[in-house]
Amino acid sequence: MKMNYLVIDEIIKGALNEDIPNEDITTDSVIGEDSICRAELLSKDTGVIAGLEVFKRVFDLLGEVEVELFKADGDAVEPRMIVAKLSGSTRNILKGERTALNLLQRMSGIATVTRAYSDAIEGTGARLLDTRKTMPGLRILDKYAVTVGGGHNHRFNLSDGIMLKDNHISAAGGIKSAVEAARKRCSFVRKIEVETESLEMVSEALEAGADIIMLDNMDCGTMKKAVEMIGGRAVTEASGNVTLSTIRAIAETGVDYISSGALTHSVKALDLSLKNLALLPAAARQYQKL
Repeated sequence: MKMNYLVIDEIIKGALNEDIPNEDITTDSVIGEDSICRAELLSKDTGVIAGLEVFKRVFDLLGEVEVELFKADGDAVEPRMIVAKLSGSTRNILKGERTALNLLQRMSGIATVTRAYSDAIEGTGARLLDTRKTMPGLRILDKYAVTVGGGHNHRFNLSDGIMLKDNHISAAGGIKSAVEAARKRCSFVRKIEVETESLEMVSEALEAGADIIMLDNMDCGTMKKAVEMIGGRAVTEASGNVTLSTIRAIAETGVDYISSGALTHSVKALDLSLKNLALLPAAARQYQKL
C-alpha cells in the first residue's frame, strides 16, 4: 500500500495545530531560537516498526531538522535499539516530538499486533484483513500499518464496497431483496458482500448471488460446514470473536479471509522514546547528519 502524502501532510498539520494552537510556551520560553541539538529515537519495546517516514515528515514540515533512519518499516525492533537520529533546531525537535511519537507508536503497535496474527495463520491459505474500526482521521495510517505487519486491507470507506450487514438486511426485508436492490443501484463492477449468522442465511446469500459471504460469529464447526456449502461459489470471510488464540482454528475451516477489528480498534502503542538530547555548539549550525 502506498500512502498519499497530500493526505498525510494534512493529518500531521492538523495534529501539530492541535498541539501548538498559538505557541509552545514552554519551549519558546527556555530555548533560544539559535539553539541546535541532536537526539536519538530509541525503542523501549519489542515489536515491528511502522510509520518512520511519517515520523520524519513531522520534522520536515516543521523545518530545520534532519532525521537519519536506521530502520525501515516492517523491521523488528528491540529494547535499547537506536531507530533514528535527529539533528537541528532544538525548538522544532521539542515541538514535534509528541506528534511524531504519537503517530509512530500507534502505527508500530498496529504493525506488531498484525504480524502476530499473520504469523498465527501462516500456511493455511487464509488472508488477514483489517476493518473500518480505525481511529477517526487516521484511517490511512492505520491501514498502512496493517500492511506493514503482513495483513491486507478491507474496504477503506462506505464508498469503497457494498457490504450488507444485519441492519441493512432487516431494513430491506431480507437478503434477497437487499442484494437485488444493491445490484440495481450500483455498477456491475461492484462486488456485493452479505453478512450471515447461520447456515440458513448462507443458503439465502448463495441463492441471491452474493459475491462474498461473511460468516459472522459462527463457531468453527458451523463455519466449516458453511465453507463446504459455499463450495467456491463465493469468496468467504470469517469475522467476529477473532483473537490470537482462536485465529488459527478459524483459518483451518477453509475460509478465504479473516477480518479482525482488534488490529486497529484497541491496539497497544509500541513504546518508543526520544532520548539523549544533547545541545550542539552554535558553530555546528550546518545540520550535518550524525
